[in-house]
Amino acid sequence: MDQTIADRLNAINRDFYQITATEFDQTRGQAWPGWNAILAHLPARPLSVCDVGCGNGRFGVFLAEQRTSTSTNTNTSTTPITYHGLDNSAALLAFAQRDLAAYPHLAITLETRDLIESPPMDGQYDLVGLFGVIHHIPGADRRKQLMMTLADRVKPGGILVFAAWCFYEFERFRSRIVAWPDDLMTEVEHGDYLLDWRRGETALRYCHYVDETEHAALIAATGLQVVSTYRADGFTGTVNRYSILAKT
Repeated sequence: MDQTIADRLNAINRDFYQITATEFDQTRGQAWPGWNAILAHLPARPLSVCDVGCGNGRFGVFLAEQRTSTSTNTNTSTTPITYHGLDNSAALLAFAQRDLAAYPHLAITLETRDLIESPPMDGQYDLVGLFGVIHHIPGADRRKQLMMTLADRVKPGGILVFAAWCFYEFERFRSRIVAWPDDLMTEVEHGDYLLDWRRGETALRYCHYVDETEHAALIAATGLQVVSTYRADGFTGTVNRYSILAKT
């Protein structure tokens, strides 16, 4: 995909999250059920995490709550987490700071970063997570390159987990597709769509449908070992396709 077109699609999504940040935070506060399957693959020792496209930080909250255990005598123990959240929305990062600050065993770093313009190029972590993000990356080559970059951010023995939103498989999401403007119609790639937002503010977002074939290609690009691939979340329990990948 041409860089100019990719920049336009990226701008559509930056505008989307600027417009909808408050509503997005209000409606995206719950943990995804699919995250539970990740827990068995995490070390019991102190954990380092890079949450790529962290939004309002709800994955960090989920991990913080899972790492807090209360015994029968009401004593509470915690396992420390170093949490690095990246997102291009300053508004969503402010919500993340608000919620994550409630957990003293979290060492928090929140960074405003556009993944398309500036993917993370340093640091290594026990867990790198990419949730609700890959469908916003314009261009098949850029999606593969991002997965390769994130694989490099995984420590030996660590895991990369990503989830692809399978929106196009469900009528309730296909009904939100709107036509591309004439000057973009012939420039976008197969599987690229423009979806409307149906809560309060009017906004459009660029989303790419990652089918099973592309999902497999993204896995292959990482060079990591597949631990598990499964479906979870949403109104059917199958809205997202997850893969847990290990650096052995």
